[in-house]
Amino acid sequence: MESYLICLAVALVGGLMLSRVTKLLNLPAVTAYLVAGLLLGPFCLGALGVKGLGFGSLDQVQSLHILTQTALGFIAFSMGSEFRLAQLKSMGAKAITIGVAQAVITTLVVDGVLVGLHFAFPKLLSLPAALVLGAIASATAPAATLMVVRQYKADGPLTRLLMLVVAIDDAVGLLLFSASFGIASAMENGAVSVMGVVVEPLVEIVLSVGLGAVMGWLLNWVESFFHSRSKRMTISVAFVMLTAGLSMLKFHIGPIHCGFSLLLVCMMTGTVFCNVCDTSEELMSRVEGWTVPLNVLFFVISGAELELDILVSPVTLIVGVVYILARSAGKYFGAWGSCKYCKCSAPITKNLGITLLPQAGVALGMAMTATALGDGSMVRNVVLFGVMIYELVGPALTRRSLLLAGEIRPEGKTSARTPNKPAKTVNIH
Repeated sequence: MESYLICLAVALVGGLMLSRVTKLLNLPAVTAYLVAGLLLGPFCLGALGVKGLGFGSLDQVQSLHILTQTALGFIAFSMGSEFRLAQLKSMGAKAITIGVAQAVITTLVVDGVLVGLHFAFPKLLSLPAALVLGAIASATAPAATLMVVRQYKADGPLTRLLMLVVAIDDAVGLLLFSASFGIASAMENGAVSVMGVVVEPLVEIVLSVGLGAVMGWLLNWVESFFHSRSKRMTISVAFVMLTAGLSMLKFHIGPIHCGFSLLLVCMMTGTVFCNVCDTSEELMSRVEGWTVPLNVLFFVISGAELELDILVSPVTLIVGVVYILARSAGKYFGAWGSCKYCKCSAPITKNLGITLLPQAGVALGMAMTATALGDGSMVRNVVLFGVMIYELVGPALTRRSLLLAGEIRPEGKTSARTPNKPAKTVNIH
C-alpha cells in the first residue's frame, strides 16, 4: 500500500513539474502529464525496480483502473454541462449533423485505405482487422480536449461546437464499432449475429441515456436538501462516483448482454442536472476545482499504460502509420465537408477537424474487445501506437487550432503567490 501511495505522489509531482517545461515550449499541460507517465512507466524509470519510483509493471498500472475510470466519469459529467437547452437550440442540429457525418466519413476513409492495404499485402493485415480499425478510428478522446479548453479558458463558436461534437462522437462510434465488429466476426465464423450488431448496441445506448437521466434528476433532488456550498459539492462528487460505479455493471435480459457506456451515462447525468438545477454553473465550477489532481493522475496513468515495446515491431509501425494518416485525413475532411454543408463560419470549417484528432480511452476499450478476432493482437497494437502519437501531439494541435480561430485570448501574467491588491476606496464625503 505504501508503494502505491508513493507512486501516486511521485506521479502528481512529476506531472506538475514537467508542465513547467512544456509551458516554456508553449505546449498544453496535458502533454506534460502524458510524457511524465511514459517516463514513470514500466518501460522507463519503472523498469529500474526502485520501489515507489515509477510503476514497475503494466499490472500495477492497470490496478489503478478505478482512478482512471472515476476521472473519466467526472470529465464526462463536465462535458454534459455543454448540453444546455439554450446551447442545443442554437447549434444542436448542426452539432448532430457534423458529429455523425465526420465519424462515418472517417470510418469509410480508414476502411478504404486499410482494405486496399490488405489486398496489396494480404499477410500484413487481415480483412476483419481492417474493418474493425476503421470503426475504432471514428472515436475521439473527450478528456484531452476538455483539459486544453479548461487550461486556456477557450470560448467561442468553435469551442462550443467542438464540445458538443466530441460528446456525440461516443454514441456514433459505439454503433459503428458494434456493426463493424459483428461483420468482422461473421467473416471469421461464417454467421452474422443480429443481436450483437444491432440490438445490443442500441440497448446499451438507451440504457446509458436512461440511467444518466435518472441520476441527474436524483442529484438535483438530493442536492436541494443542502444549502452549504461544501456539502452540495460533496453530494455532487458522491453522485458522480456512484454513477460511474453503476455504469460498470453488466447483466443479461434473456439472450441480450446488457451494459452501459460510462461516458454516455455521466454525460447525460451532467446534461440533466445542469438543465434542471438553477445553481448548476457555480456548483460545476467547484466540482471541477476538486477534481484537478484526479485529472492529472488520469493522464499520467494513461501515459504509463502506453506500451513502448510495440515500437520494435515493423509490421505494427507500418500499419500504424497508415492508420494515423488515413484517420487524420478522414477526421479533417469529414469535419471540413460537414461544416461546409452546415454553412459554418470559415474559422470553424478550417479548424474543427484538427481538434478531433486526440484518441484514447474509448478507442482502447474497443481495441480490447477486438482482441477476440484472429488478428486481434494486431488491432490492439496499431490502436496503442495511434493513441501514443495522438495523445502526445493532439493536445498541441487542438491548442493551435483554437488559437487560429481566435478563441484562446492571451492573458496577463498572474500568480497565486502574489497577494491581491486591495480595492481602492473612494471618499464620498
